[in-house]
Amino acid sequence: MYKPGFLTDKTVLVTGGGSGLGLAMAMSFAEYGAQVYICGRTESKLQKAVIEIKESGGKCGYKVCDVKDYEAVGQMIREIENETGSLNVLVNNAAGNFLSASEDLSPNAFKSVVDIVLHGTFNCTQHFGKLMIEKDRAATVLNIVTTYTETGSAFVMPSACAKAGVYAMTNSLAYEWAEYNIRLNSIAPGPFPTEGAWTRLMPDPEMEKGYKKLIPMGRYGEHEELANLAIFLISDLSSYITGECVTIDGGERLKSGQFNFVTQAAPRPMLKQFFSMMKSSGKKS
Repeated sequence: MYKPGFLTDKTVLVTGGGSGLGLAMAMSFAEYGAQVYICGRTESKLQKAVIEIKESGGKCGYKVCDVKDYEAVGQMIREIENETGSLNVLVNNAAGNFLSASEDLSPNAFKSVVDIVLHGTFNCTQHFGKLMIEKDRAATVLNIVTTYTETGSAFVMPSACAKAGVYAMTNSLAYEWAEYNIRLNSIAPGPFPTEGAWTRLMPDPEMEKGYKKLIPMGRYGEHEELANLAIFLISDLSSYITGECVTIDGGERLKSGQFNFVTQAAPRPMLKQFFSMMKSSGKKS
């Protein structure tokens, strides 16, 4: 779809880029000539991802950074700018999510998701935007939201709240920062299996079968499909698109909330027991 060297004028930071969809996007950006940086909290994961990208011929570096830490994010943005002098794309992909009955959520559980998704996106976006305004540089921010941003969804309420905030932030800044030639758009992915998210959200084969039945196209998304969309939205082909949210889900959103089907999967007491078992399993790992 795209020619070699298509993104040679882009220097991209992908948060949560060490695995999953973040890594898939980073690899595709690098494949088409972008200089890529990925960030996350686990250095070994980032190092492995950088090796993988470089072995494919891409240019990539990494920064160990917790997006919840406002000052650390600012330092990371400044370091990348000092090293490249050309940072002009931010992809806010870092996220956290898990299944839980909402009445059983602890304040810390709710806060942990909102801090990563909403506050982390704000931290990165504001530092990035201030730098772009200071440099008078055209730039792009791409935020990863979700198909239940507007509808909400059972059992993932913290994620729904946080992603709704990111969606509102995207549209607010798309208008406010248009005068600086900074574009902001978002992608709402449906079901794209990743090792990390899938173990927390879809650990049971029967649950996975039930979920797939809700997708009109009858399959899950391929990482390359989302990466191709991301390439378009950060590229100059979309230079007049801002404040847009593109859904990529095989039509799944037409069935409404992404995890609503869990309500019909089993009686609520059994679901709560299942969620508790998942939580205990996650602590052990």
